[in-house]
Amino acid sequence: MTVQDIRSFNRFYTNVIGALDYGRHLYAPYTLTESRVLYELAHSQGADAADLRTELSLDSGYLSRILNKFEQDGLVERAPSETDPRRRRITLTTRGRDAAGLLDERARETVGTLLATVPPADRPRLAEAMRTVRTILGDGRSPGPEDVVLREPGPGDLGWIVQRNAALYAAEYGWNTDYESLVARIVADFAGDHDPHLERVWIAELDGRPVGCVMCVRDDAPGTARLRLLLVEPDARGLGIGDRLVGACVDFARGVGYRELVLWTNDVLSAARRLYQRHGFVLVSEKPHRSFGADLVGQDWRRDLHGGHE
Repeated sequence: MTVQDIRSFNRFYTNVIGALDYGRHLYAPYTLTESRVLYELAHSQGADAADLRTELSLDSGYLSRILNKFEQDGLVERAPSETDPRRRRITLTTRGRDAAGLLDERARETVGTLLATVPPADRPRLAEAMRTVRTILGDGRSPGPEDVVLREPGPGDLGWIVQRNAALYAAEYGWNTDYESLVARIVADFAGDHDPHLERVWIAELDGRPVGCVMCVRDDAPGTARLRLLLVEPDARGLGIGDRLVGACVDFARGVGYRELVLWTNDVLSAARRLYQRHGFVLVSEKPHRSFGADLVGQDWRRDLHGGHE
């Protein structure tokens, strides 16, 4: 391979993307760099200027001008960092999240248009080729926490939640189709009727594929949210994905005004229970039961959202 080979491929791919965006103004009314900043803010649990500068390799002055513009336009808010008072935490406002969502939707449509031209039989080969390029040009490093993105679900993701929960719990714990039926009802209820301001689903994505999920939905008790269907794929464990998903759920529930966050789990899920404990959940009750073809001990956990860890 020569330098010319890489330059030729770069021109080819640039032309492909440019053709897809012809007349669509994918990033309008923002520049490409501004869109990248919005994307990072939309997929982080609170970042500061130093984080963004490092992640996007931007000049500090240029980034400062972008953030000032965003603040003037009502897209971001700045507040003191909870861990370092010398830093300012930057978060998207509702208007900023809407803008980021619109850009993300346009990008998905654009890539979807490109993917639609690829025969289904060729898509696995294309995905593997892209992973090979990333691995070789990325010094062959293994994926790290920084490669994981938390995003809202797209078409097909809710079905993926049902399928992966059923397959994973059958493989790891021997649970039968009763569990798949339960998960399908939970997901169908969310898909059919949910309040986007008070309920949310997160998908953890790594190398373009979903590797984790969690849901935050309203509970029957007033002022209470419920964490549901936390899952991390086995080959993506060890990257802090579960920690980020639970943290996102806690932060969201607190941010929209819930007083407490509850969840139900089973004692055999020891890794998940340790994760809940780290995020301040307290075990309030447990009871043996026979479900999903197994003898289990169900547990109810609670997290007070007004105070610190209990």
